[in-house]
Amino acid sequence: MTAAGRTGISARRARRRRHNHPVFKPTVEDIAVAAGVSTATVSRVLNKPDSVSQFLRDKVRAEVTRLGYLPSGAARALASNRSHTAGAVIPTLNNAIFATAVAAFEAALTNNGYTMLVTVSSYDHIHEIAHVRRLIERGVDALMLVGLDHHDDVWRLIESSKCPAVAIWGHQDNPPIPCLGFDNAAATCGVVDHLVGLGHRRVGMVAGVTEGNDRARARRQGVEETLRRHGLVCTSRRFVEKPYSHQDGRDGLSELLAHGEPPTAIVCGNDVLAMGVMFEARDRGLSIPGDLSVVGFDNLPITEHLSPALTTIDVPSAAIGTATAEAILHHLADGTPIASRVFPAPFLLRQTTAAPA
Repeated sequence: MTAAGRTGISARRARRRRHNHPVFKPTVEDIAVAAGVSTATVSRVLNKPDSVSQFLRDKVRAEVTRLGYLPSGAARALASNRSHTAGAVIPTLNNAIFATAVAAFEAALTNNGYTMLVTVSSYDHIHEIAHVRRLIERGVDALMLVGLDHHDDVWRLIESSKCPAVAIWGHQDNPPIPCLGFDNAAATCGVVDHLVGLGHRRVGMVAGVTEGNDRARARRQGVEETLRRHGLVCTSRRFVEKPYSHQDGRDGLSELLAHGEPPTAIVCGNDVLAMGVMFEARDRGLSIPGDLSVVGFDNLPITEHLSPALTTIDVPSAAIGTATAEAILHHLADGTPIASRVFPAPFLLRQTTAAPA
């Protein structure tokens, strides 16, 4: 920094002390003087960093850090008609699969000068309505939702506010808002084809709760429709719906085993339920896959380290989070329409499936 710059900032500090302003609050002008650049360059570094060279970004950011500059959020919002925030409404953060997507979403936003506000609906439509309303009232520039099963009031809030919104995790032809997800039904269709190919004729499912959850519903529909396509019995006694916990997986297996001719293979609504099924099978003395084949859904990192390693569906959670943020940022920057996108969700064959005994 030049001597003139240091003198100017020192003089500003002295004036604040004389007027009983003990805290020095640096301005854009102070940053510009200290870095030896124009105020316009400082503004571009703060608001549109991609339009400035890396050298200037580093130079300006160094002075921002040294002087402790904090831009006025209200002033930025008024000047740009943007709050530089995006909202995310997530069913739960207890499941690592959602946490991974949210982390990737947040990282891409942060790299472009945006902040994420995240709320958790706990699979409750009334809570979700309140969260969406509050995020819109706070002036978020865009919203990320999970799935397409939402209360009518959510859709009304999005429509009336004109807030750009994206749904992740699901897939639907002609959706009400753009979807960046995968075909849940097609994924479980492939699982059943695999099990039937091994020789299983009694296939059951510990599904997630399907009410208000289009992803869980699609996964169950995929299993049921594929069993019918193979000409196999699709009885309600081989299907149970449970919330997502290890204990729920245990309880689900117990219920399925309580009926005559229990399933020899079980498809689970997610990996957490599948692990619960495996734990209960172990405690009952059942061999996996010798006595019972088990398939999960999500590909949580721990599943490949289980013994036996869990056969599952690989959900590209980080890729979905990053792509969603990038689509929103491009739309906000130049109006590029947000396009729906279907991601692959491949079947991962590991060690928990085999021919029936």
